[in-house]
This record gives sequence, C-alpha cells and structure tokens, in this order.
Amino acid sequence: MTSKLEAILDSVNDEQSFLRFVQALAEDWENEQQKEKANPSSPYGPGADGWENGTIGAYLDAAVSWGDASVDGLRFYEKPSNPWKRAAEILHMGKLYE
Repeated sequence: MTSKLEAILDSVNDEQSFLRFVQALAEDWENEQQKEKANPSSPYGPGADGWENGTIGAYLDAAVSWGDASVDGLRFYEKPSNPWKRAAEILHMGKLYE
C-alpha cells in the first residue's frame, strides 16, 4: 500500500485531500498490523509496510523530530509552500523517520 499512500500524499493540496491522506495513512498502519500478526518482522528494522515506529508516542515523536529538522528544508527536500502538503509530509515522515 505504500506506493498508493505516496500517490495520495503527492496529491495533497487542501483540507479534503489532507483528510484523504490521513485516512490512507491509517489504512496503511492497519494493513501493516495485520501483516505483522501473520508474519512478524525483525524488531530491529521497519515493519512489513515500512513503519519504523510501532507506538503512537514513537510515531508522533518521529513526526515532530523530522518536522523540526526540516523546517528550513533539507539537502534533498524542499519545503512546500502549501501548509496542507507540509502537514501531510510531517505525518508521513513519522512513519519512516527514526
């Protein structure tokens, strides 16, 4: 589902598309949880769908950490001017950022 999630992320430009992204992110989480119950991944790496953070606290902490680190952009990341897109990217990176 990750490529679908990233396609939805790419389309975020307003409140409605942001909410679609949040719903897709929740579905991505649920999908990984089902996969992990059936076939657990190593505890030393990401889950089946790339989730690095397995608790809401760890997820939110990672999202905030990445948001802080990228507030002025990064070497390979240009901060979008659209605040809905920026918010979606912060939430998405909570999934991936360690």
